[in-house]
Amino acid sequence: MSTQTRRHSKSAGSARRAVAPAQAKGRSQTFANVVAALAGVGLGVALISELQSVSSASFSDSAAFLTLLGRVCGMVGTYGIIMTLFLIARIPWLEREVGFDRTVMWHRKLAPYALLLIGLHVVFIILGYSMTDKTSFFAQLWKLTAHTRWILPALAGFILFMTAGVTSYKRARSRMSYETWWVIHLYTYLAVALSYAHQVLLGNAFIMHPLAAKVWLALTLTAVGSLVVFRWIMPIVRGALYGLRVHAVVQEGPDVVSVWMTGRNLKRMNVSGGQFFCWRFMTKELWWHAHPYSLSAPPDGKYLRITVKNLGDHSAALAHIHPGTRVLAEGPYGAFTAGRRHGDRVVLIAAGVGITPIRAILEELPSFAQVEVLYRARRDEEVVLRHELDRLAQRPNTNVRYLVGSRKDHPLDPKSLLRLAPHISASDVYFCGPEEMRKQVHHAAVVLGVPTTHIHDEAFAF
Repeated sequence: MSTQTRRHSKSAGSARRAVAPAQAKGRSQTFANVVAALAGVGLGVALISELQSVSSASFSDSAAFLTLLGRVCGMVGTYGIIMTLFLIARIPWLEREVGFDRTVMWHRKLAPYALLLIGLHVVFIILGYSMTDKTSFFAQLWKLTAHTRWILPALAGFILFMTAGVTSYKRARSRMSYETWWVIHLYTYLAVALSYAHQVLLGNAFIMHPLAAKVWLALTLTAVGSLVVFRWIMPIVRGALYGLRVHAVVQEGPDVVSVWMTGRNLKRMNVSGGQFFCWRFMTKELWWHAHPYSLSAPPDGKYLRITVKNLGDHSAALAHIHPGTRVLAEGPYGAFTAGRRHGDRVVLIAAGVGITPIRAILEELPSFAQVEVLYRARRDEEVVLRHELDRLAQRPNTNVRYLVGSRKDHPLDPKSLLRLAPHISASDVYFCGPEEMRKQVHHAAVVLGVPTTHIHDEAFAF
């Protein structure tokens, strides 16, 4: 198999928008710590509101203790669910300072614990009540469901929560389309609504403290309102402002197309190469759900472009979209940009269609930057945007290597990366590709001494 290189020392023929490196290094980490601290304070307040009415009898009696555990699990689990809603609401200042990938990572890590606590809430409450009434677990479940207000809708909400959780596990997620998973996740909003009344109207913390109920309502409405505003209303407003429409669809290779979009006022759009939008194409088949795709070229004030490989129903449909189709764009998101670098030595690594944000970042780097581009593909025909990469390789001090062949032929381990990019330890390293490749490159970069703040990898898989 082959390693092909394009290296030139003369200036590129086309104009580029060079982006300066980040000025406020470490700012996002500080902000992330502040956000985490505020969330922790909120959790403490929630726990205090639940525990302040506890008596010594709750610890001396098994049934009462189980009931207390159930209430604490329910309070903390529901607070966790509300936090996960904030994390996926795509609040602009949070995305800008913390980064989309980090908020998604927090969401994924927090959600299973929140769902586990809600499950334990159900189990402990039923066990505690059944011990008090001297009935079986399932008899007590039926009694609560049939005779206690708001328990039936809460049970329906619990089932919806558990369904969303199970379908988000990696093995289950891999067996369904994105569209199916997305619809199932929509029902978590219904689950929040169904579960809210039973908690506030039946929970001791809220019955005894009306102010706590009002604060909880405000917190819940703020989380849900953020979702509605930033994920639904704002894209519609931006759609009216920018008037995005499909300009052209270009075949780039086997199962790969570029979708060019144009509109008005695009120069006012604060977006950089490497960022992504959640795109909603207003056709009969695609209007109801949005998919994340990175820009594959820097914005020039006239056009936006994405390059997509056929990986499912949505991406396959893009090849058949007609020019003139209206587009709603939610974003931009992400800190995977040329402006996040700390210096002017850069290593860009991509595999497969992961080249698309890398190609956009490459064009926004200044001409004096020392750049190594490593692009791995299984076959020559799978090298996407090759003619553009060859053109960009004409810039000074730029080396583009095509690593064509299997993973065994072109491993991205520390030894191989050091051979391909000798100055990698003094560089900013950007990489995009399949999960296994991303883990391998991140490990290799750390082993080679690249500071973690100089490693840039933004995942936006859902």
